[in-house]
Amino acid sequence: MKKVMVGNHAVAWGARLARVEVISAYPITPQTQVVEKLSEMCADGTLAARFIKVESEHSAMAAVIGASATGVRAFTASSSHGLLYMHEMLHWAGGARLPVVLANINRAVGAPWNIWTDQNDSLAQRDTGWVQLYCEHNQEVVDTTIMAFKLAESLNVPVMLMLDGFYLSHTAEAVDVPDQEMVDRFLPKREAPYRLDVERPHAFGGLVKPDAYMEMRWMQQEAMREVPETLAAIETDWQRMFGRSYGAVESYRTEDAELVLVTSGTVTSTARAVVDQRRAAGERIGLLKVKMFRPFPSAQVREALTGVPCVAVLDRNVSPGHGGIFAEELRSALYDLPHAERPEVFGFVLGLGGRDITPAVIDDVIAQARAGKAPTREDIWVGVNP
Repeated sequence: MKKVMVGNHAVAWGARLARVEVISAYPITPQTQVVEKLSEMCADGTLAARFIKVESEHSAMAAVIGASATGVRAFTASSSHGLLYMHEMLHWAGGARLPVVLANINRAVGAPWNIWTDQNDSLAQRDTGWVQLYCEHNQEVVDTTIMAFKLAESLNVPVMLMLDGFYLSHTAEAVDVPDQEMVDRFLPKREAPYRLDVERPHAFGGLVKPDAYMEMRWMQQEAMREVPETLAAIETDWQRMFGRSYGAVESYRTEDAELVLVTSGTVTSTARAVVDQRRAAGERIGLLKVKMFRPFPSAQVREALTGVPCVAVLDRNVSPGHGGIFAEELRSALYDLPHAERPEVFGFVLGLGGRDITPAVIDDVIAQARAGKAPTREDIWVGVNP
């Protein structure tokens, strides 16, 4: 079935097709449409789920943590300060190894107040133990929402998927809605091996002393190390059933490239158009889309970029006092390459607070990367009006 829908409704349809059983949420711009649509689905009977209305985002995450601990499939969504308000409970979901799925509609963080997009809200949660997946278009949103549950429940890790506020959340695109029967075969009902059950009492969440705490963190890390291989297997199954796949990273026209643009989120589509235009003019430019930020796909990034002379990272985020966050992760991933095969990495900070990243802006990035023999600083700001 083909439907035209905005990105927020694509999330809701993905959760519906995944047969989520408990939804808890608190409204915040630009996420609200996700849970509004899910509440309508619950009300009209098209989704057999418990919808819990709460007084804050902290409580929304606490509610789905409790639900997930009983063995049901749980989902929530948020943005910006709402996600920040969940921060304490995000650590709990990660440490407790609960396969909650959360959709974050990327929105800038105040002060000053801003309702438009950048990635600092989700990237600020990068150490909470959640897998992070960044989507480019609405088809990818529907598919990723369903695959996120499969990934989460395969390894007992929580998964967060991201889409750019307004640029994707409120933009309507044609989406191929997967068939429910096929999704049910792909994603059967959750069978939790450990859960809160009054018939089989267990204790959860107790005090863990130093002689066991570190081992639990090690097991969490080992589970995250399995994510790339598990996600690849899940995407192989999805490709076989539905004819689409995305990958933790995607190389686009990188053969013989002298310069590769590294992107995530919706700017990827704009960069593709620029790459196509430059290739048509005979220029050797390619693109590397990074979908998975946690765990960072270091092996795939090294494979894609080894021997490329120059890399320009387009970061719609910034770690104040350091630089663009994707650029710093990329430099870390490439550090062990032999010097002759290690690209020169230019980190560009742009598009913060929803500022447009147009083809002309990307042309400027390309010109600056080509002009410099080496980066003059870790963070090269584009389009700033001093």
